[in-house]
Amino acid sequence: MLTICDLKRNFGPIQAVRGVSFTVEKGEVLGFLGPNGAGKSTTMRMITGFLPPTSGTAMICGFNILETPVEAKRCLGYLPENAPSYGNMRVEEFLEFIAAIRGYRGDERRQRVDAAIEKSRLQTVRHRRIEALSKGFRQRTCFAQAILHDPPVLIMDEPTDGLDPNQKYVVREMIKEMAADKAIIISTHILEEVDAVCTRAIIIADGLIVANGTPDELRARDPQGRLDKVFRDLTMNPAFPEVSHA
Repeated sequence: MLTICDLKRNFGPIQAVRGVSFTVEKGEVLGFLGPNGAGKSTTMRMITGFLPPTSGTAMICGFNILETPVEAKRCLGYLPENAPSYGNMRVEEFLEFIAAIRGYRGDERRQRVDAAIEKSRLQTVRHRRIEALSKGFRQRTCFAQAILHDPPVLIMDEPTDGLDPNQKYVVREMIKEMAADKAIIISTHILEEVDAVCTRAIIIADGLIVANGTPDELRARDPQGRLDKVFRDLTMNPAFPEVSHA
């Protein structure tokens, strides 16, 4: 459903992403891990079409994000880092606005908004202004806009960063509920996310993939099975990129 083909991005002389390739199939929840500055968010922005790559491309449900961006983005839901929205709008009003932009009218618009509110557990705050919500509810509101059109591919950039344990639990449960029907990428630097929701994980450092495997496969790289140790070894001194991009 999602194929990333040798994505590269330069900012002047700085190579932020240096040739990233991988695939994500239906039913997979891929954790895209790396320390701050590793190239995670830059890669997510290129996949979603918000940032043009220096070279390479992404195929979303068979559509090239560079050649057929409208068709590709129709298949994509995106929760950006920091969950941007319009603070002066009420939750329901914001989602009605997003639904209208996506071309939904009448009963279908109402049904889409109601379904997104229910899936995101926003029933108790649907009439409140977004600026008055807790960070967890603001995150869920942006999550609702990402799934409103029921996209087959869902990309989330740091979806639980800064949330308290209860809020993290709710967001992770929402992700798991949709995992069977979608290809999902979660960009994060939080290692516990891997065990909580991911079926596979990619670790990126200095703009290169340095590991790609299931949580058990990554943990097996350390004699004591410590994922945090594996992460440090790979990202603090990334000598060789991962060979396999499958």
